[in-house]
Amino acid sequence: MRIAFDVSPLSHVRTGVGNYVVGSVRGLVEVGADVVAFAPVSARGKRRIEDALGGLDVERHLPVLPLAHGWRTAWSRLQRPAAERWLGNFDVLHFSDWMYPPQRSGVRATTIHDLVPLRYPEWTHGRTVRMHGAKYRNAVRTANLFLCNSEYTATDVHQLLDVERERICVAHPGYADVFRAEGERADLGGPYILTVATLEPRKNLETLLAAHARLGDGLALAVVGAEGWGPQPLLDRPRVIKLGYVSDAELARLYRGASVFVYPSRFEGFGMPVLEAAASGAPAVASAHPSLDEACGDATVRADPESAEAIAAAIEEALRRRDELVAKGLAHAARFSWRRQGALFLAAYEDALARL
Repeated sequence: MRIAFDVSPLSHVRTGVGNYVVGSVRGLVEVGADVVAFAPVSARGKRRIEDALGGLDVERHLPVLPLAHGWRTAWSRLQRPAAERWLGNFDVLHFSDWMYPPQRSGVRATTIHDLVPLRYPEWTHGRTVRMHGAKYRNAVRTANLFLCNSEYTATDVHQLLDVERERICVAHPGYADVFRAEGERADLGGPYILTVATLEPRKNLETLLAAHARLGDGLALAVVGAEGWGPQPLLDRPRVIKLGYVSDAELARLYRGASVFVYPSRFEGFGMPVLEAAASGAPAVASAHPSLDEACGDATVRADPESAEAIAAAIEEALRRRDELVAKGLAHAARFSWRRQGALFLAAYEDALARL
């Protein structure tokens, strides 16, 4: 089976979606799939994709074009030429949130990470709402298969996009091998709470900052994540350490060194940092929103994301229950892997191909 996989999200700084894309490709390779990674990209975008796919045995079609985003948009809107003219024949075309290229034959598949642009457009940049809206309309009309990262997202796709359940497959994400309990721990000069998120309204850093202010002076708050859109949280305050975007290797050190990991997001498709933290041996606190249930399992203290008091109390509970939560987190994380996800993808492709 030859799978043409759109890797255009990897042309930008990698966050959750990019990590899911590279993990998906890795999982497919691990189960023996023949993957063709493709995307029209800028020169810098190509370097980022090559770096993300480093070490993976995949064919690459990454033409460098000026104004690559414009080319991707035009190709999607015009619906020509068919992808086969560029990539040759394939059995599956799997497209991303960034474009929806045309094809002549084979399974047409896409990933839905979440439906935030439909549910909560006020928490999403306007361009993202427009891009995703166009993708949803095309996918509902043309896709044979929707791969969702959680049962929660699958239910949203069924209910909000009116997609039949037989066109939907749930494939939970995995996490990179670097996220493990053994290894060096970060030293930030004292005990710290860690949070990881792109700095944007949905991630709810303001409430976490208010919760942190309620705690004693013994715990710093370390904030990992690139600046996003919208009003930025005010991080220039006592006992707050702004670390910005960090590599996976450094993030793993930070997870291992943290007294507690906190993820106060108001809404997620899955919540991959919760899984990374669990795999790294960090006790965790997370938002009580049900979109995070599958990432958390029974290994995380949950709190109302809109209540600073509730988050502060949950942090104190996680500190008291540290050993129990670490053990539960490691057991929970062991259930997830990119290889398992790759096997689910491949089985879903084969089923959809048989139904054509």
